[in-house]
Amino acid sequence: MDSQKILVVDDEPDILELVQYNLEKEGYAVYTADNGREAIDIAEQVIPDLILLDVMMPGMDGMETCVQMRENARLDGSVIAFLTARGEDYSQIAGFDAGADDYITKPIKPRVLVSRMKALLRRGKGSAKKRDVYEGKDLTIDRERYVVIRNGEELSLPKKEFELLSLLVSEPGKVFTRSAILSNVWGLDVVVGDRTIDVHIRKLREKLGEEYFKTVKGVGYKFEEK
Repeated sequence: MDSQKILVVDDEPDILELVQYNLEKEGYAVYTADNGREAIDIAEQVIPDLILLDVMMPGMDGMETCVQMRENARLDGSVIAFLTARGEDYSQIAGFDAGADDYITKPIKPRVLVSRMKALLRRGKGSAKKRDVYEGKDLTIDRERYVVIRNGEELSLPKKEFELLSLLVSEPGKVFTRSAILSNVWGLDVVVGDRTIDVHIRKLREKLGEEYFKTVKGVGYKFEEK
């Protein structure tokens, strides 16, 4: 089977080398670019399965690069994730608005980054597009716009609550273990207790309704459609 293709875009040579080395160790075919224009040219040629973009780059920055890639029908199946030192909420929201599927902040341990890449590639853009907007009987969740609408009323959720909700909604009916939730929402390099998950679930129940979230004792949580 052909190796999955990953395009890494960053204007820092050390970052490119480190990320390329760790991804190639896992068997991925890795392409690199140090600016947005070059990244678009390479992406059109190789059609990557995943594109990892820095935000701050000279000339065309990562946000504009992402927007142009999302306007390119040939790249419709590519997953796009930002890897950047900019962790401000407004920057992350701008990243999702530009069309990114994930937003990862530096510094991040190489093994954690590889784990995130594997998770994104497993889900793939085909399923990700289906998950970008969830529409239920009285609940709409727009991952690209970071918006939740309940009974016609737009709700503002804190970042981690939204990420937890997005994870559960990505596969309705599936039980997500506590370890999977911690890994996907908080990351493997962040130490939080089980109580943290419980508190976030409680807050989501209060805002969206008890009926959506089911506890599976000793395992984790799942999202149930109405």
